[in-house]
Amino acid sequence: MADELLKHLYDIREATAAIFRFIRGKTFEDYEQDELLRSGIERKFEIIGEALNRIRRDDPTLLDKIREHRNIVSFRNILAHGYDSLDNRIVWGIIEEDLGKLLEDVERLLEEEHRTNGCPSPVIH
Repeated sequence: MADELLKHLYDIREATAAIFRFIRGKTFEDYEQDELLRSGIERKFEIIGEALNRIRRDDPTLLDKIREHRNIVSFRNILAHGYDSLDNRIVWGIIEEDLGKLLEDVERLLEEEHRTNGCPSPVIH
């Protein structure tokens, strides 16, 4: 796998892990009332969506291995361009229901690359 593709996968993994760190011990009510928390999470979703856009540009077939990639990119576009119509319940629902699946897919791809090419897989904290 090309270095740029790996970088995008690592960026997705890091942004996803960051969102999970941000919400640890938080409720939806905490999220809704904390502008800084919302802003941080929205920024990480923008990074995830942009990384997927770049993967699509460089190797569209790789996206077939990432569930819901189209929806994630669409969500990123809503964050970037439809900020005034964003519903906090939708964001929270995506975190609770879909973000773990994305992390699983990306971890699987990185693990496959590691097994195939011995590519290092840095630990995320």
